[in-house]
Amino acid sequence: MTSLIKRYANADLLSLDQLTTRRKFLTGFALTAGSVMLAGCGGGGDGTSSSPSSVADAAVNAAITPPTTIVNASSFGVKADGTTNDRVALQNAINGSVGKILLISGQVRIDVTGVALLTNSYIRFASGASIKLLPHNSTFYQVMRIWDVQNVTVQNAYIDGSKELNSATPNANSGGGGMGISICGASNVTLTSPTTIDTWGDGIYIANSYSSAATVTSNVTVSNHISNGVRRNGATIISGSGITFTNPVWENCSGTMPSAGLDIEPNSNADVLSNIKIVTPTTTNCHFGINIYLANLPGAVAKNVSIAISNHTDNAANDAGFYVSGLTLNGHTVSGLITSASPTFVGSKSGYRLAAWDMAGPSVEVTNVTTRA
Repeated sequence: MTSLIKRYANADLLSLDQLTTRRKFLTGFALTAGSVMLAGCGGGGDGTSSSPSSVADAAVNAAITPPTTIVNASSFGVKADGTTNDRVALQNAINGSVGKILLISGQVRIDVTGVALLTNSYIRFASGASIKLLPHNSTFYQVMRIWDVQNVTVQNAYIDGSKELNSATPNANSGGGGMGISICGASNVTLTSPTTIDTWGDGIYIANSYSSAATVTSNVTVSNHISNGVRRNGATIISGSGITFTNPVWENCSGTMPSAGLDIEPNSNADVLSNIKIVTPTTTNCHFGINIYLANLPGAVAKNVSIAISNHTDNAANDAGFYVSGLTLNGHTVSGLITSASPTFVGSKSGYRLAAWDMAGPSVEVTNVTTRA
């Protein structure tokens, strides 16, 4: 622990108090988000319920094969006029289109309650369509939740967290819980060309289920993700098995630490980092390009980590393009392999750094490095 404190002090990143605050925040967020989920699953007629029995039955019986029938969100009363709060109507559209393609058009505006996708949801955004938060005062939200469901596809999503309309007080070390797309306890999820901008926290957040920590998110494929202007991370992987990002562009991450293009950071020994693949990512103007921090992973259950990054290009990281740190085993077992093949660091304050790392833990291999001013 002493070496970890010294490492952060030398890097002028976070004090011990700040580190503790950020870890507590992550744990607190899990509880808060779980409360949001439970509230959203309750009854009532205001449209917050995301899985009434009829919808659940339809979800179970819907075909897993790609649907062909297209229904327009407007047919459920979504006005998409850039002013109206369409959250209830949009949730009704999601509930009523299971097993079909829900086409979202126009400028949809919703409140911070967000919307919840269901098993066999298939969402497509038309050209120019968006979901943007209305003015709010919240550091915790999920614009789109994919929680405890299976077989979900979202195409061409454009999610705007409206940080310029958020009256919450910014904090550099906490309050980064506003997510664009949150994937927790889900399996078989495909996101094609999603864009997430101006969120209070992360563009995409991936973690275990909030209702059952043993339910690990699995088989998530994200292609061509663009994240810009988020306050925390372009994408975060807390836990997952079979998670692949291909050709993501994560840029301009600043406001709340760690401010990384991608942050891979387990919350506890219950988390899993298995078969994580990051293919041809580009990070620009972030504190860290890609940050891997494993301080909270060691515990009673032995862990094996597999993370493969290829062809990463970092532009102008103001700390490190690729930073791996925080592992102290204390008699526990964390094994595995972390690789970054053929990274290019352009104008980064530093390229690759390994710090406060128990060498009995996973091997870290960075090969064929290119550095340019």
